[in-house]
This record gives sequence, structure tokens and C-alpha cells, in this order.
Amino acid sequence: MIETLTSVLREIEVHVGTAGWDQPPRLFALANTRELAAREPTLGLVAESADAMTPIEQDALPGDRPLHEALAHVAWPAEVTGCAIVLERVYLPPSAEAALPTDESELTSFAQTHPDRRDVRIAVAVLRDGSRLCALRMRGHEESLSVGPDLVPGLADALATTLQD
Repeated sequence: MIETLTSVLREIEVHVGTAGWDQPPRLFALANTRELAAREPTLGLVAESADAMTPIEQDALPGDRPLHEALAHVAWPAEVTGCAIVLERVYLPPSAEAALPTDESELTSFAQTHPDRRDVRIAVAVLRDGSRLCALRMRGHEESLSVGPDLVPGLADALATTLQD
């Protein structure tokens, strides 16, 4: 199953990447392709394997609240095998930690203007069986994609809660 999850996560990250950087978070349902093809034959889907998954992009998440609050209102029907999210964040090196402002309202400006900042695209997928995978791509290093199960554990945990009954 991890090979299938790797494949679908890479597919989603590349799909989002074709639209460039500076995008809002994008949420995807993951459906078993064979089951989806049986329910919706007009889609013309063909499953290469029994565990093949099809990503289905969802409507935009509300931009007027923090991501964790928006995810707290997401629930999936039983037909959804898993879900994925792609979002962008600013990464600051550990050396910037000492200079972080204590006033939360100043953090965004500080991060956006810091000379060592890096933009990173984060893609996370989780399945109902507990499988999870994360991918990271840094702006300016688009040819390189880091993939692993625990790269962004907090986001994976938040996404997994959307799958709970």
C-alpha cells in the first residue's frame, strides 16, 4: 500500500506544482479507483491494481480561519479511502529562532522578510488504515522532492482526524 500512497502523493504534488507557487491549501479525497469506477462508470477510470487510488480535489478550504480549525470541520464518507492536502509554508533555519518576535502579530512579517527564509510546498496523505506519507519541495529546488512518513507529523495527525467516524 505504501507504493500506491507514494504514487498518488507524488501525482497530487506535481499536479499542484503545475500551477506554480503562492497557492492556498488544496484538499483531496482519495478513493479506491476500482470502487470509484464501479460506482461511476462514465468516468472511464481503469485501475492498474486493486489498491490503486484516484485523487479528487475538493472545494477550497475557508481562508478566514486557521488551517487546524478548517480541518476540524472536514468529514469524509465511508467511500473515501484517505485524503491529502498540499499547502505552502515559510521555513526559517534554526539560527533565526533567537530573533523571533514575541508578538505573534509580527511573526508573519518577520518570516516573510527574513533573508534566510525558504518557501516549502508540503504534501501530506493519510489513509483510514493509518498509513501516512509526506513530501516536501523547496522553492528554487523544484527538481528535488523529499518523501517520508514523519516529515510533518502534526499536519498528518490533523489530517487523519478528518477520517475518524
